[in-house]
Amino acid sequence: MKRNIVIAAVTAAALIGGGTATALATTGDDQGSARQAATTTQLSNDDARDDDGDRNDDAEKTISADVTASEAIASALKHTSGTVVSAELDDEDDGDKVVWTVDVLSGDNTWHSVNVDPANGKVLGAHTDDEDDTAQVRAALKGSSVTAEEAAKAAAGKGVVTSVDLDDDGKGKSWEAETRKSGGAEQDWKIDLASGKVTADRADAQDDDADDADDQD
Repeated sequence: MKRNIVIAAVTAAALIGGGTATALATTGDDQGSARQAATTTQLSNDDARDDDGDRNDDAEKTISADVTASEAIASALKHTSGTVVSAELDDEDDGDKVVWTVDVLSGDNTWHSVNVDPANGKVLGAHTDDEDDTAQVRAALKGSSVTAEEAAKAAAGKGVVTSVDLDDDGKGKSWEAETRKSGGAEQDWKIDLASGKVTADRADAQDDDADDADDQD
């Protein structure tokens, strides 16, 4: 009888001990999950700050360019004669240095991509490109009186012009320009091919709003 009581006591102690161990293990898992969640949140915040820093760096590179879009276009045309269809200030091969890349359509329908130094306006190099929309571009520009250079000058009143491009799709053909202001704020504009009038690109703004709504969902 005493032996049975001792065995029962030992079993109870084992159960209690096991229950305690299980509770401790469970508590340990919760603490580990909390620490992991906190670490993940911290990493996400760090990534967000890094992205913001990268965007700010790009913005600073852009607005610190000494050579404007219209000046880069003029420099490219001195090197390669023809019709400028686009000019963009962008990272060179995703590196730290930004360059103006100016696309010129020459009289013999050859496309040239001319790189211009944003610090001094010197041509850094050029190469030919293969494009399949030459006829479309020629048709869009037929009868127009505003060049890419003039469009860039017109848009410069809205901020630092970082790109000028011919929109030759649909009925509303025009020059498109993107500008930046101090702090990195971007805005898109349309420049009329005949009058040079600058208006906000409403369609692009609506697309941005739709993308933001999708991201929130």
